[in-house]
Amino acid sequence: MSQIKEITPQQVEEKMNNNDDFTIIDVREDEEVSQGMVPNAKHIRLGDIPEKIESLPKDQEYVMICRSGRRSMNAAEFMKERGFVNVQNMEGGMLKWQGELVF
Repeated sequence: MSQIKEITPQQVEEKMNNNDDFTIIDVREDEEVSQGMVPNAKHIRLGDIPEKIESLPKDQEYVMICRSGRRSMNAAEFMKERGFVNVQNMEGGMLKWQGELVF
């Protein structure tokens, strides 16, 4: 069973509205991201996570996002194994996101 906490899209939107200090990482492929992203999300394709996370601070809070929540869960578990302490997965992914999109 996964050690990763899940956060709902509504909770993510709430955190954004409260200006909470956290980073959203979208692990989808380029063509998926071109259909719209959560505002202020960083795009790091799942395949690039192993090399790109080296430059991310481990004490920051992260919310991982993909299309349905499966790939982002894999990315979150990978980060947790590498010492990231506060990583959450957005439940249901972009399929459940009702908020604003940026292109």
